[in-house]
Amino acid sequence: MQTNVEVIFSFLDKEAVKHSENGEMPYLEGVLLAAEDWLDGQGPDVKTPAKEEVRKGLQLAILKGMKEHSQPHHQMTPDSLGLLLGYLVEQFTKDKEQISLFEPAVGTGNLLFTIMNYLDGKVSTASAVEIDETLIQLTAVSADLLQQPVDLYRQDALQHLLIDPVDAVIADLPYGYYPDDATAAGYELKAKEGMSYAHHLFIEQSIRHTKDGGYLFFLAPASIFESEQATELYSFLKKYTWIQAVFQLPGNMFKNKALEKSILVLQKAGDRGSAPKDVLLGQVPNMSEKQPMAQFFAKVEEWIEENK
Repeated sequence: MQTNVEVIFSFLDKEAVKHSENGEMPYLEGVLLAAEDWLDGQGPDVKTPAKEEVRKGLQLAILKGMKEHSQPHHQMTPDSLGLLLGYLVEQFTKDKEQISLFEPAVGTGNLLFTIMNYLDGKVSTASAVEIDETLIQLTAVSADLLQQPVDLYRQDALQHLLIDPVDAVIADLPYGYYPDDATAAGYELKAKEGMSYAHHLFIEQSIRHTKDGGYLFFLAPASIFESEQATELYSFLKKYTWIQAVFQLPGNMFKNKALEKSILVLQKAGDRGSAPKDVLLGQVPNMSEKQPMAQFFAKVEEWIEENK
């Protein structure tokens, strides 16, 4: 007997394959059309599936489409990292019953919806930006199927945004150089010479759209404080934020060392909050090992109790 996730994936896959084999559209666009049919009442034979079952079924179909038509900017944040970020958002905002959320590089929405599902109603409003038309359409239909409150903006996230400051920002930071020098010129973290780092500019833009005392949770390159522009980044962060935590992620999660990431947690400086006594530094253990992960969670919660 198939699980709800398998039934949902089978439905989306069958419909997407039907469209792509007829030459009408790529597989990913077929998934989008199948999801829209579902919203119109022509969906899989499942009764009241849980939000996580819907998200996982969609995720499997989208992943298949990404593998068939691989593009550098079409990447999906793994569930394990989404759940870990969700846990950190929950812990750092435990004094609030509800929060507003912003993701500046939403992609297909998997990271955003993993966290929103994990927080189970704590997110009152969410905003997200994506420049790719297909990806933001997939995010939009996913939000409707999951009944999650998200306002979506299709644009370059580093240009002017009509988004009010939020309680928390999450982002799997785009890595590399940003090609629009004219837009980069409006940022303090623009490179003194040559092209600017996109991930640095995304951090600055995210801070602009965070409330004083609000938190930012980034999946960032593991070498973010080792690059030739690291000194400028660190000075900028000290000026506008309080660095709360830096966690190194297990190397076995990534295909090669150049792709390794860390988690960076910041709090926007202001009248609310203060710098922690000590920055929380740590190594995230192998996430499949229960005991080391339990010890990691205990360390995080102990630190929060002492510093918040």
